[in-house]
Amino acid sequence: MDFTKYKRGYFMPAGDNFDWVKREYIDKAPIWCSVDLRDGNQALITPMNLEQKLEFFKVLCEIGFKEIEVGFPAASQTEYDFLRTLIENDLIPDDVTIQVLTQARPHIIDKTFDSLRGAKKVICHLYNSTSLAQREQVFKKSKQEIIDLAVSGAEYAVQKAKNFDGKVTFEYSPESFTGTEPDYALQVVNSVLEVFKPSKGNKVIINLPVTVELSMPHIYANQVEYMSKNINDRENVVISLHPHNDRGTAIADGELGLLAGGDRIEGTLFGNGERTGNGDLITFAMNLYSHGVDPKLNFENMPKIIKLYEKLTQMKVPPRQPYVGELVYAAFSGSHQDAIAKGMAYRANGNDKYWNVPYLAIDPQDVGKEYMADVIRINSQSGKGGVSYLLESAFGYEIPIGMREELGYTVKGFSDNLHKELQNDEVLAIFRNEYINLDNPIKLNEYSFNRDNNYYSVLLEVQNGDTTVKLKGSGNGMLDSVSNAIKNCLGYHYILTDYKEHAKEVGSNSLAISYVSITINGKKIWGVGEDEDIASSSIKALLSAINRSNKEASV
Repeated sequence: MDFTKYKRGYFMPAGDNFDWVKREYIDKAPIWCSVDLRDGNQALITPMNLEQKLEFFKVLCEIGFKEIEVGFPAASQTEYDFLRTLIENDLIPDDVTIQVLTQARPHIIDKTFDSLRGAKKVICHLYNSTSLAQREQVFKKSKQEIIDLAVSGAEYAVQKAKNFDGKVTFEYSPESFTGTEPDYALQVVNSVLEVFKPSKGNKVIINLPVTVELSMPHIYANQVEYMSKNINDRENVVISLHPHNDRGTAIADGELGLLAGGDRIEGTLFGNGERTGNGDLITFAMNLYSHGVDPKLNFENMPKIIKLYEKLTQMKVPPRQPYVGELVYAAFSGSHQDAIAKGMAYRANGNDKYWNVPYLAIDPQDVGKEYMADVIRINSQSGKGGVSYLLESAFGYEIPIGMREELGYTVKGFSDNLHKELQNDEVLAIFRNEYINLDNPIKLNEYSFNRDNNYYSVLLEVQNGDTTVKLKGSGNGMLDSVSNAIKNCLGYHYILTDYKEHAKEVGSNSLAISYVSITINGKKIWGVGEDEDIASSSIKALLSAINRSNKEASV
């Protein structure tokens, strides 16, 4: 790897362009423009057909995009036909403006305006490349020749627009802006603005694309601020940003660019695009949302959006994609699970006006995620908090605090041995098999109590292995009397240490759940009983603990 063949291929603008540093956050949503149907589509291995593009357009409208780049109509018949279908079938909502891309060349502009016939309002996006590398290597033209190309294309487009019945907003991109000398980029843009003549009622969009990321994000912010401060007719110009992701910092480019004077963002859902992709509009929007700013886009049904996106593009959303990936909200770590569970309980008790749950930047439910399916995930790294939270939230159990550590080790031991994540029903099965109503070797057959004030006596019949045994005992309470009967008649030596009970709703019926711990030689062992009758559930919980002690003793 010969790093010496690389140099910094960007240009730092002259002057003080660091006012953006003083801004703490973005306080309002930018103008959003989806370029999924053009920039995103041209990057697909198999570009979308007409029907797929129509379905994708509908999705973008439902999300709330008001500006949508629908294609490069002069590039292919599919692009042209798609645009004609949108217009002729009146599929463009009144509050949505379609955008088309065209090179600054007369015959391409002709085909573009022909495709737009009948549209009520459009953004006509002209571009030509301005970077040093493109001028020297590709076009072999001087700076003035590149300006002439941009100006002549703009002039031709203005003439075509005079015969167009709808409203035309012009957009111009000095393509490869990040590799263009800033003073020269400004010269090109201002030359084009002289042709477009922006006004309060007909603003012009100047798009400053990160065609290829060449610098750290703060350099791009300086470039944007330089253009914003020096561009002509700034009050009538919308500065648009179009960040690509070659260095993996498209989101940072876009956010710092907005701080530096940008008004508008072009990008795609999930960042699809050439090479490493475009800026992900979902991440942009959700970053605003997480700061309490209305993004003006609706992503509350993210699973539906993901499903449609993957179907239409044949792309896959990575599991760690911010806000949307399958594993983004997943907590496997025991300490993370414990913190999330306590944070959720803290919030449920009305202690926080604002969302501030540890490890969760936003409430997963806001984007259609589920706590049980997407947040608390159980594997060998999980701990007591996660397992207990899952059993409580998904299945209605109330695991005693003293039982949680033992239960956590039991469940993650299974995960470790199986070398896999455990699904919710698998965790429940382990809990039932290891703790609830265990009846080997001792199984409850029947019982009866007599009570004298608070003192109980019991007659108990149990199956001890192959033998049926009748037991008698008494004590201060039902469970104490049963415990004394077992100790006295079966010879067990333990201390009854903890007891908890609660009702568990199952449909229209209510089951009684009991949790009992016994201590043998300083070690606490838990058992759980489940029955329609509270007394039966407590006896079964005690027997489960005793049977577990037998199992552990035999290992």
